[in-house]
Amino acid sequence: MEFISTRNASPPATLSQAIAAGLAPDGGLYVPAKLPAGRALQAGDSLAQTTSTLLAPFFEGDALAAELPAICAEALDFPVPLEPLATPGDHVLELFHGPTAAFKDVGARFLAAALARIRRGASAPLTILVATSGDTGAAVAAAFHGQPGLRVVVLYPDGRVSPRQAHQLGCFGGNVSALRVAGSFDDCQALVKRALNDAELQAQVPLSSANSISLGRLLPQMSYYAHAALTHHAVTGKRLNFVVPTGNLGNALAAILVRAQGLPLGRIVLATNANRVLPEYFAGDDYVPRASVATTANAMDVGAPSNFERLRWLYAGDDAALRTGFTAISVDDATIRATIRARWERHGEVFCPHTATAMHVLQTLRAEGTDGDWAVAATAHPAKFEAVVEPLVGHAVDVPPALADLLARPAHAVPVPPEYEALRGHLLG
Repeated sequence: MEFISTRNASPPATLSQAIAAGLAPDGGLYVPAKLPAGRALQAGDSLAQTTSTLLAPFFEGDALAAELPAICAEALDFPVPLEPLATPGDHVLELFHGPTAAFKDVGARFLAAALARIRRGASAPLTILVATSGDTGAAVAAAFHGQPGLRVVVLYPDGRVSPRQAHQLGCFGGNVSALRVAGSFDDCQALVKRALNDAELQAQVPLSSANSISLGRLLPQMSYYAHAALTHHAVTGKRLNFVVPTGNLGNALAAILVRAQGLPLGRIVLATNANRVLPEYFAGDDYVPRASVATTANAMDVGAPSNFERLRWLYAGDDAALRTGFTAISVDDATIRATIRARWERHGEVFCPHTATAMHVLQTLRAEGTDGDWAVAATAHPAKFEAVVEPLVGHAVDVPPALADLLARPAHAVPVPPEYEALRGHLLG
């Protein structure tokens, strides 16, 4: 299979080339030249087996094709359970059982396993640049830590991630360095994109990306939606609908790609915080990126979601068809907090702010009379946001053992201004 740029001004690439590059030379995002027809998938397979079968058409003809089963087995060695909620017909897809307690572990570990094989025997080290609004950076750092021939540079907005997220980002050391940027996530993302398009810099310091702009992160995120939908359909005979909390649109796009290949997913509704670019677009306004707003659900504080380019590509630029296919709903901070408190008081359920955002959207849909079976994508463990969650539920949230191990390490991050020359100097120095 060949992969092309969303901007159609770069030559086609193989999957390995697209993963290694991160961003296409014209600044676009890599997408398959066409979506493959869905393969016959069955419930009962492990997550790794489902992923290997699902992704095989994307790997067809690539040097990594024979290694896909091993990559999946290596990366996807933790559960992603679909659990029933107290409210009938409602479920939560728990995506936070990986080493950094966030759904980003799935894509980051897959990308690391793929790049380790692509770079096998390479003479020059590869630097993985990643902008993070909270969880991506830690997942990438954990996945790549200690990998020979690879280093990681994480940029995060200083003061706009939770204390435990910030600690995770700076606790690895070795081949991983963290930069705390005096700006927003959008500033961090813009710096990363500029570096990836700097040919002179790339000649001296080979770079790639581990944000959701990377195919190596996007494709494996399809796995848990396919796995959950197949399992649910086998038991109930029903399609499973999803509410997905989203910022940069990577997690939601993964669900959309699974449905586009004919798997038993129903509706996909997007939940955002006070950053309203997507809800306004789906309500009929022009798509107008803007500066992000800081919120309680900080990992979704994105004002210019990169994967919107891929979503438009999937719908061939037909905005009317795209708007018809989806709903996006914005939730403010006060409502997010009220949802966390109410779900605990009424049902004994504890959610992180991002999951609570999606939970409120599901409650709104139910109040409007929406039927069917639904699942909320639970993107992070609530213990990562103890400063928000614990006062609302009135007790300490147990910390998963893997997260506790990371929090016990010393942490350090380098302060930098939101200026490209500062990042460039760090990469060269």
